[in-house]
Amino acid sequence: MSYFPNWRLTNNSTVMPDERLPAVPAAAMGIQHLLAMSGSTIVAPLLMGFDPNVAVFFSGVGTLLFFIITGGRVPSYLGSSFAFIAVVIAATGYAGSGANANIAVALGGIIACGALYAVIGLVVMAIGTRWVEKLMPPAVTGAIGVSIGLNLAPVAVGQLKGTGAHMTIAFLTVLFMALISAYGPLATKRIAVLLALLFGYVLVLILGNGLGLVPGIEFAAVAAAPWFGMPNFTAPEFSWPAITLIAPVALVLVAENLGHIKALGSITGYNMDRYIGRGFLGDGLATMISGAGGGTGVTTYAENIGVMAMTKVYSTLIFVIAAVIAILLGLSPKFGAILQTIPAPVLAGLALAVFGLIASAMARIWIENKVNFADPRNLFTVGVALILGGGDFTLNIGSFALGGIGTSTLAALVLYQLLSIGRRDEA
Repeated sequence: MSYFPNWRLTNNSTVMPDERLPAVPAAAMGIQHLLAMSGSTIVAPLLMGFDPNVAVFFSGVGTLLFFIITGGRVPSYLGSSFAFIAVVIAATGYAGSGANANIAVALGGIIACGALYAVIGLVVMAIGTRWVEKLMPPAVTGAIGVSIGLNLAPVAVGQLKGTGAHMTIAFLTVLFMALISAYGPLATKRIAVLLALLFGYVLVLILGNGLGLVPGIEFAAVAAAPWFGMPNFTAPEFSWPAITLIAPVALVLVAENLGHIKALGSITGYNMDRYIGRGFLGDGLATMISGAGGGTGVTTYAENIGVMAMTKVYSTLIFVIAAVIAILLGLSPKFGAILQTIPAPVLAGLALAVFGLIASAMARIWIENKVNFADPRNLFTVGVALILGGGDFTLNIGSFALGGIGTSTLAALVLYQLLSIGRRDEA
């Protein structure tokens, strides 16, 4: 088997990782994945006082690196990880607005985190992945996948809150996406997220900029921004307190990436366990490179899993397109300014639809694998994991905090194994 797939050209309704679409629909899908990750990848650095254009730039670089290291076999986009927000703020004493004056020490911690993550990846590659099948049976994999979607629910609900006009535009955006997905031809189904975004954007232009019924879109920042400019790179500074605080986030990234790759294997029907170690290594190296230039730590994105679950297009080449566009966007302050004009109610509608699809698509794992919920082992494992993930339960160990996805994953892994003691079946 060659290192990279041959990517057979196809027009089937389902496009597998080793297949490709014609150029025009492929470009549209790449843009759709870029938009799916854009909200989080821009918001996360802003919450930490980082430059969002730098974050977008390194998300593209990191995604290309991940693509190369995994041999183009794992369809994933690497964007800014929210797991770093709390520890970066704690390490830098960031006040919450404007640029982070102590960003350098945070970058040193992010690099250390990436290094630890990469080492874990190398260990997994050396030992093999057979242990994954025992550690993560369908009951556990489904619990982690659904928890990822439920964990994002408060984010979507928080974005929905607002005036009646705000919620109306958000729900109209969701309705438009649902109608396209249910009744549109295949070509439009594949870019339902992009079309819904454009629909919502035009709706705000008409109701806001045109009729003045809702807040309009401001283009002053777009007009003032130059078309081309290098990102504002920042050199890291290595501080032991910041390293000890930020580096353990690698455990959260392992939990996230493990769940994502297992989920991707389930929805595509391709066994991707063999690429878990490479995925860890790629994500770790991408985080190190991002931290070395002023970017945030990166991780595989649940938002993009939602887009794939809806469109059934899993071609890894789509993410190369998205990554290249992200790099170009990072090199253009004007495009970055345009991206940030996407109205809040439109993003809220997209979040509601995409985040929900993550949870519902992952629930299929239980159905397809006929998980027996009459078995208390499965029932308790899934129930506890869903509550911890959906409730975003945070486990504080000293100065280290393990967030909802991490605690959900940990609970599912440990509880299932404890309840399996003395049992031989693989229910």
